Amino acid sequence: MSVTLHTNVGDIKIELFCEQTPRTSENFLALCASGYYDNVHFHRNIKGFMIQGGLINSGWRPLSHILTASLPPPSQFFISYKAHAHLNGKYTVFGQVIDGMDVLDRMEKVPVDAQDRPKTDIKINKVTIHANPLAG
Repeated sequence: MSVTLHTNVGDIKIELFCEQTPRTSENFLALCASGYYDNVHFHRNIKGFMIQGGLINSGWRPLSHILTASLPPPSQFFISYKAHAHLNGKYTVFGQVIDGMDVLDRMEKVPVDAQDRPKTDIKINKVTIHANPLAG
């Protein structure tokens, strides 16, 4: 099971760990299938650490190798630019980037303001689900 995040910077393909993290994967897939992430910005970008997205109406304009989710809110997720052992056990790792590392490299280089918000929009245009087990 995988999804592709089609961003304005390029495509990122993510393999989901559906068997290991069924509830988190199901929630993420349901949000993807509903179009929730369409036109949603990555609102936080920390060089050498991660890029975070999934926050609707963030107030400021409308998986690296590990993709994780933090609850609450269940819609937010981040993709780590590299492994961070200090986060083990604190977040649910529910997937990994399998294609688009060059896109992540470009995202990581986008300048940010003092609150780690990208100065240039980085957004998910749409998400494609490959072999969705939730599809009827």
